[in-house]
Amino acid sequence: MVPELARVIVIDDNYMEVRREDAESDWSADSWSDYGSRDKPGTTLGRTVPDGNVLFPDIFHTDHLLFYERFRAYQDYILADCKASEVKRFIAEYLEKVLEPSGWQAIWRTDVFEVLVGVVGVNFPALKAVVQLSEPFLCESQDSSFTLECMQELLELKEHQILLQELWVVYDESGEFDQTALAIEHVRFFYRCIWRTWDEEEEDEFDYFVRCVEPRLRLHYDILEHRVPSGLVAEYQNFLSQCEELYEKFLNVRNSISSNDSDSEAENVSMVEGLKLYDKVEHLKQKLKLIENPLLRYVFGYQKYGSLQAKGLRPTGAKVIHVVPWTMTASLLQLLARDKLCPESCEDVEIQFHRDPLAAVNACYEGDRVIICPGHYFVDGVFSIADSVELEGYGLPDDVVIEKQGKGDNFFDCTGANIKISNLKLVQHDAVEGILNVHHGKTTLENCVLQCETTGITVRTSAELLMRNSDLYGAKGAGVEIYPGSVCTLLHNGIHHCKEGILVKNFLDEDYEAPTITMVNNMIHNNEGYGVVLVRPAMPSEMKDASAQETKGNTQPTQAGDDTACAEGSQQEPGCVTDELELCKRAETSEQTESNSEIANVLGAASAKKSQKHKKRLSELGFTDADDNLMSQEMFVSVEGNQFKWNGKGSFGIFFSDLTPAGVAVGFVRY
Repeated sequence: MVPELARVIVIDDNYMEVRREDAESDWSADSWSDYGSRDKPGTTLGRTVPDGNVLFPDIFHTDHLLFYERFRAYQDYILADCKASEVKRFIAEYLEKVLEPSGWQAIWRTDVFEVLVGVVGVNFPALKAVVQLSEPFLCESQDSSFTLECMQELLELKEHQILLQELWVVYDESGEFDQTALAIEHVRFFYRCIWRTWDEEEEDEFDYFVRCVEPRLRLHYDILEHRVPSGLVAEYQNFLSQCEELYEKFLNVRNSISSNDSDSEAENVSMVEGLKLYDKVEHLKQKLKLIENPLLRYVFGYQKYGSLQAKGLRPTGAKVIHVVPWTMTASLLQLLARDKLCPESCEDVEIQFHRDPLAAVNACYEGDRVIICPGHYFVDGVFSIADSVELEGYGLPDDVVIEKQGKGDNFFDCTGANIKISNLKLVQHDAVEGILNVHHGKTTLENCVLQCETTGITVRTSAELLMRNSDLYGAKGAGVEIYPGSVCTLLHNGIHHCKEGILVKNFLDEDYEAPTITMVNNMIHNNEGYGVVLVRPAMPSEMKDASAQETKGNTQPTQAGDDTACAEGSQQEPGCVTDELELCKRAETSEQTESNSEIANVLGAASAKKSQKHKKRLSELGFTDADDNLMSQEMFVSVEGNQFKWNGKGSFGIFFSDLTPAGVAVGFVRY
């Protein structure tokens, strides 16, 4: 049911006149030439056969609208720049312009029955239709108690007025009722998916669409198009239901207090209870806003497998070698026995054979090994590794390929204390999260090839990654995401053809220390954005500096394009190829040195600031002898010998984020 708005809105007469003139200009015939079919013969909407009773007539098919269709309708025609307290009035004004006031039929749907009605009028301020039962009487219900007489009594109790969003317009080929069906669909969708009962009590400013409608609409379609992890969707729905339940309790407590003028002990208890409920509601609302905002949802991420339990040691105490053969031949078995299956101790080793890599990993206990023979394996599922196991390919990475099939949130999730993955090529398809997530413990990735589709590798808070001699490419997000409080060591890797090369998240100053990062001799090239991006909170002065550098960067050439420009110059002047190539090499060497030192300096400065804040907090708590050496060791960062080439926006950039309850302000600085 639609919550009734309780506030009385008083608006200046001059303002009302301006709104009326704006509405008349916005709602000209030209503005609606491509929306609906009021002046066109025949309908442009499809039809849907109702479920259940075949006697019901077909209805307009309107629930298939695309994101931009709903976005345009709410922004341009329905809500515009209204306040939260003005939403109902703006919707009523919109309906007055597009809704046929009478002469159409609809199916009235509730949780317990469906009945065919005819619309004889519309109460626009209340967003209700005045209806009467159609002849012949058509009704379908869960039981037989809803007879003609029963429905007539029910309508009389409701004064024959029904909420518009409970009506589904009966299909008509003439096109006369297209806009009516679309308008009711927009109202129905708004109150089902966008409106929250607490919206009226939020900041009542002229930005309701930007602040609430757009992020919720985008989240709805991101969920429909499988761009949000299923666990995060379930968590959002859980937060939403909890918030609605607690808010209803809060309203009941508040109403009981306001209706009672006595200063009794019971009322004081109610006030305390109301304050506790209010705090819980505000906390849940902030969580909902975090998930609704696409930028914050991307920055903060979601730890779905954080509580995955390890099996531990096998009950017998034995450790097993799991072998996954694509095809097993005598020669391959001999080679395996010589190279992998006979340890130096020459003790008997238990060996198990499996059909596919996922089955082998699922059968592992603490300390087991999985050996995957050459072949191209297609896996429909997620590798959730919670024990310390070793997963290796027998051969070169291109010879041992594991390719993901089917839709899913991610591919590899690692929570074990010490996991090693080597000599494999991982190919990701149809995933929402990255190709490999390190949630807890340490994961070593050695001599692997990772062909990504969304984000590449994610190193979560308190997790550790050692990536050596590997190649990662194709991520639509960052190749490697490094969260606060994590440890990431990258040695001799290639990270290329991603949205960003490496994304370092250092935004939770009060909760986590800076990540510890070692980057040595990596080749980071051909990424669409930056080679390395640092995300961290911004001070007001830094936001001003960021804006100034952005402005300056628009009028002066940047260093990021030097290597590309030099390469292009060498092609334009064939007679000077040798000299210009030498100049290019010198420029690249200089840029690589500057990029490494710049990244190290900025990361070190961020760590130093955090160390100072941490020391200050300890001092305020009475701990005056903070160990600077210990903190500096925890913050140690080594960045050297890395090469940055042909990255679209340059080698290194800082993403300043000012996270506030009302939203987020961001800025970029480019190096």
